[in-house]
Amino acid sequence: SLNCVEWSLLPPATEEMVAQAEQLRGRFQGDPSFKYENAELNAEDAEGLLEDGKEPAVKEEDRLVATIEQIDRAVGIIPRGAFVKTPLGSVHENRSFEGLSLTEAKKLSSYFHFTEPVNLKNKTLLEKADLDLSIDFLDSLEHDIPQGSWTVQLEKGGTVVVLRSLLWLGLTFYHVPMTKQYGYVYFGTGEKNLDLPFML
Repeated sequence: SLNCVEWSLLPPATEEMVAQAEQLRGRFQGDPSFKYENAELNAEDAEGLLEDGKEPAVKEEDRLVATIEQIDRAVGIIPRGAFVKTPLGSVHENRSFEGLSLTEAKKLSSYFHFTEPVNLKNKTLLEKADLDLSIDFLDSLEHDIPQGSWTVQLEKGGTVVVLRSLLWLGLTFYHVPMTKQYGYVYFGTGEKNLDLPFML
């Protein structure tokens, strides 16, 4: 939105947009039509774009779309059991999900990335034997790299569990144990915390 009254949807992100946005550093300008010139890109990447015959400028709107996609892939999470996978492979919201217990809600292993699994495919048969395939079909947060990139805190006297990402500062997930209430919100600068491995 340019006037905070009329809103329009952003276009879907492409892999090319994500790759270009990963090369940009610094904060957003606040102008969707602003173009980042090749001086703001890595020299190698700018050369690669010129060889491909493409203009090396990236619009801020495209960077925003790509950054939202990156954040959703990296830190879009759900509690264990909130969604189920049918034997035919389709994924549906679990109508019988009544929330995690307080004990389970305090564990990182009780939360999953809500995106295509990567680490799950690399597990051994012995590790997969303990999984319930109908609800454990996504990657767990406990195996995120670097270790320690999530904080788990109890708020409001232990009635709300809050997870915060140290990789994407500003991402907060909440879950009210024993209820269906959960969600996440991001209020940040759109910059990944690349110094995290050195801070842990």
